[in-house]
Amino acid sequence: MRLKINKIFAAVVLSLMLVFAGTDAYSQCAMCRATVESNVGTGKGHNHEPESEVGSGLNTGILYLMVIPYLLIGTVGFLWYKNSRKKA
Repeated sequence: MRLKINKIFAAVVLSLMLVFAGTDAYSQCAMCRATVESNVGTGKGHNHEPESEVGSGLNTGILYLMVIPYLLIGTVGFLWYKNSRKKA
């Protein structure tokens, strides 16, 4: 019974940590928007790049930020699966 309570407590603490740690991630959207408005709004980047290159670079950065959490979760899931297969 004590072990079950400890697991529930650990899950609640971990959930709260993840909720409060994720609030800083919202600031990236405002930073991306400011970059787009300042660079693409004039049609040129800092190095007088064409508008499509600035947008392409920004889209690549957004995709990079989107893929990393899925890779981390997938890696943890795969390792968890491999570990559980060894015990069975």
